[in-house]
Amino acid sequence: MTEPHQQRNLFGAQLRAWRQRRRMSQLDFALDAEISQKHLSFIETGRSVPSRDMVVRLAEVLDVPLRDRNAMLVAAGYAPLYPARDLDDRSLAPARAAIELLLKGHAPFPALAIDRHWTMLSANDPARTFLALVSEPALLAPPLNVLRLTLHPRGLAPAIANLGEWRHHLLDRLRRQIRATADPVLGALLAELDAYPGETFPPGSSPPDLGYADVFVPLRLNLPQGQLSLFTTTTVFGTPVDVTLAEIAIESFYPADEATRNALVSGAS
Repeated sequence: MTEPHQQRNLFGAQLRAWRQRRRMSQLDFALDAEISQKHLSFIETGRSVPSRDMVVRLAEVLDVPLRDRNAMLVAAGYAPLYPARDLDDRSLAPARAAIELLLKGHAPFPALAIDRHWTMLSANDPARTFLALVSEPALLAPPLNVLRLTLHPRGLAPAIANLGEWRHHLLDRLRRQIRATADPVLGALLAELDAYPGETFPPGSSPPDLGYADVFVPLRLNLPQGQLSLFTTTTVFGTPVDVTLAEIAIESFYPADEATRNALVSGAS
């Protein structure tokens, strides 16, 4: 059984780690949280016991993911606040319906729903047509990881005309996600993807000749009927109070040129 002082030290260590991850000084964090730096120092060292509301407040200021806010509450000696229900739970039926509505409504353009580890939860028909380009059946077995499927040499990678640019874009995005969440599963995924063959650019750099006036990085897919050029946007639930919903994102693809738009529209006819 954890002793009270050990419990306080556990929470304080987590709080300090998240503050440092956000690259905030004690003073800046204290000002944002509207508490004294001395009080914050006492909390981080376990000399002061934060209330449940204070734990939630500090986590909100640091923009800690809901899953980790629950862990911080437990570390401070409180019960988790945010439910973590499976997406198939009956209580999440409205959310599932909203996800399917977004996916179907985006047709004839591709869209898919992913979780925090880039596991595909659902996809519309245009997105599923790309799966026919995958030559390795094991990559399509659930749970289907979208990043692995995209960059694997027997996945979509051979069909991506600008693989170097797209690979750089995805790995850079994954690195940012890891910095924000410190998720070890994502860290292992990055190590795997980084070992795949392909042109590599240093982290934080930009590959040459991005095109499109450096506004976005297009995905250029070579298909039997010609090349498609697509860009993506990400949609998340605006005010989730459930861990599962907070970790779901909708990846929507849009045509980056008129030829791609015409090809996708005519293909859906």
